[in-house]
Amino acid sequence: MGQTIPEKFNDLFEKRVFASLATLMPDGSPQVTPIWIDYDGQYVLVNTAVGRQKDKNLQHDPRVCVMLLDPENPYRYLELRGRVAERTLDGADQHINKMAGKYLGQEVYPFGRPGEVRVIFKIAVEKVSSLG
Repeated sequence: MGQTIPEKFNDLFEKRVFASLATLMPDGSPQVTPIWIDYDGQYVLVNTAVGRQKDKNLQHDPRVCVMLLDPENPYRYLELRGRVAERTLDGADQHINKMAGKYLGQEVYPFGRPGEVRVIFKIAVEKVSSLG
């Protein structure tokens, strides 16, 4: 049932592209957040802190939409619709440090708060729309 992300868009996951993540609030209204984005070849990966609105929304309703806009060509984009396949704490701290390297050029994520617990959402892509 899943759909494969076309290889010609893999560069959007390698660049410092900020994605927009749309989730659904408990009342059904949409919520959109700019995020750092990653792709492991099977799942789109979203890393957040336990208890944030994204975390609450995705536990309540696993459906998501992610949009990546190429910063070098705003007419080239990738829209991914899908749902959370897995929520895990395993490797989340290492993953946010990896993302800090990509997006900030820093080895360690500098914005963590005392007691913060990181979580990774693995999103299975069900529909791909693109231009470019």
